[in-house]
Amino acid sequence: MRVFCVSILLSLAIGFGNASAQKVSNDKEEVIRVETELIDVPLTVTDRNGKPLTNLSKSNFLIFEDNKPQKVEEFFAVNAPFEIALLLDTSGSTRADLDLIRRAARDFIASLRPGDRVSITAFRTGVRDNKTISIPDYIIELTSDRLDLRSAIDRVSTGNGTPYYDAMLGITEKVFGNEPKEEFRGRRALVALTDGVDSTSLNDFIDARDVLKAKGVSTYFINLNTRDFFEERLLGDCQIAMRFSQGQIARYYASFGRGSKIEKVSDFCRLGEFEKLAISKQLYELAESEMNELAKVSGGRVFAAVDLNDARLAFKQVADEIGTRYSLGYYPTNESRDGKFRVIRIEIKGVPTGAKVRAREGYTGPKN
Repeated sequence: MRVFCVSILLSLAIGFGNASAQKVSNDKEEVIRVETELIDVPLTVTDRNGKPLTNLSKSNFLIFEDNKPQKVEEFFAVNAPFEIALLLDTSGSTRADLDLIRRAARDFIASLRPGDRVSITAFRTGVRDNKTISIPDYIIELTSDRLDLRSAIDRVSTGNGTPYYDAMLGITEKVFGNEPKEEFRGRRALVALTDGVDSTSLNDFIDARDVLKAKGVSTYFINLNTRDFFEERLLGDCQIAMRFSQGQIARYYASFGRGSKIEKVSDFCRLGEFEKLAISKQLYELAESEMNELAKVSGGRVFAAVDLNDARLAFKQVADEIGTRYSLGYYPTNESRDGKFRVIRIEIKGVPTGAKVRAREGYTGPKN
């Protein structure tokens, strides 16, 4: 009886120990799964002539983080659907061409694939701090219903300012705020028709850029050239001329004030014509550099459009490119939580000589 009891106790102890070990193991695996985030990398592969290569498989890709090889855990081919946030700048010089903007947006949506989902954001006149001002207008959430999207385009209106940065940041919260469904992982894009010159935002470019980068959203810009239109109306009698907003003047001095030969003023009418043109030139160049930066780090592109007729062709090019994007996903081997930027590099094998990859350049690691 004594031997029998001892045997039972030993068995219970061993079983308890195994259960504890199993629990620790499971807990460890659970912690790794929770704290190691899958990194999504949307990308495009083209041949030496710039034509997309659309018949590649998972075996054609190698992925590196800070020059260390990573294991490709997920792969989506070019026929997988996309979620697209369409941002239409309906302010400034574009107000008179609202019908052309609507037509270009309809053409863009018609060029997408049936499974692609689209949201639409524009600008409208609203009130903030008891002042009439242009604010983002989130017209319709992500949907693949083409009739609903056409109806939403008909509701696009105009604003008397450009809350461009606010709109981009708002899209990350209102459109892309939730985690994507499995079929859309790594397949989200922001497509913006704009001149990129913000006038009324409470946020700045860095705010929007950092959040878009963190979410892995590919950004495409159709850079509409409004500079000639703006500067033509900027000159002359300051009481009736088109003016810089207070935000634009503040942004100019914040970006270019050091070493600027233009005296710091807040009154538009105190600026001479030379100073007005100099500020305008710098603001447009700043907008262009911001668009190029965000497109480059996200793996997107900037398309120049002289006018809204050009914009329709650019929209077609964006739709074609989105339809030829792959997506890779991997769990980083670097488990440190140092908050440092990590460089992503994609290599391709088994493809024609001269093929090129365009993908997001990296991401900022987690931080405790």
